[in-house]
Amino acid sequence: MRYFFFLAIATLSLPFFPLTTAAQAPEKRAAESPSAPDEAGLIRLSKDDAVWIHPQRKLVVVEGEVAFRDGFLEMFACPEGTKEHESLIAVKSKAYLVHAALLAVGAEPGRGVQFNPEYRPAEGPIIDIHVLWRDAEGKKHAARAQEWVRNTKTQEEMEQDWVFAGSGFWTDEETGKRHYYAEQGDLICLSNFATATLDLPIESSQANSALLFEAFTERVPPQGTPVRLVLIPRRKTAAKDNPSDEAKADPQPRG
Repeated sequence: MRYFFFLAIATLSLPFFPLTTAAQAPEKRAAESPSAPDEAGLIRLSKDDAVWIHPQRKLVVVEGEVAFRDGFLEMFACPEGTKEHESLIAVKSKAYLVHAALLAVGAEPGRGVQFNPEYRPAEGPIIDIHVLWRDAEGKKHAARAQEWVRNTKTQEEMEQDWVFAGSGFWTDEETGKRHYYAEQGDLICLSNFATATLDLPIESSQANSALLFEAFTERVPPQGTPVRLVLIPRRKTAAKDNPSDEAKADPQPRG
């Protein structure tokens, strides 16, 4: 886990990739090249969406902002313009591009949750998620995504990891156009949705009376704060590997 955390910290200070704010015009973001890698190795996937990959480090970076910070949650992150009323973060990217970015760094989706004939949890590779942001004084902060989510039963921070379930596509019979299910908001879920890109591998109801998670409000910065999500498919380490080897190779935080 220390390896993943240092990777997340390191990306906060990449010079090419400044945090955007709500006041910045979309055309300014669009002016950046979607294909040219920056000096640190990040490659932008779309001129209109704030999502990057790092092919060498095998990580995905997505920009967004704090959307909701006080109450029950069904989502950790959704595409902006969808489920901000029940999601901590609204990301500035389409859901299918986040899916594509995870594929590009080597993650293979599993399958979504099943409810019938009996409950079967979502499956897939674990995706470690870190949140990076700056406070009003410009100080850098980083946290595991779980630290922003509180279990309503235990009142402790969330313990579970997310898995890359993968969502899916449906085709409009009239137009023939394909649509990605998670575009409706189900990007990084806290309640189980069969349409989730990332879901929890535990039973977590969508019913308002049984929601399992809420915002850990005192840990979440003010609404509208620009944030950066770093998504890292967890590596499978062979038993013979020495865990300290990766730690020694960690890039050190700059600045």
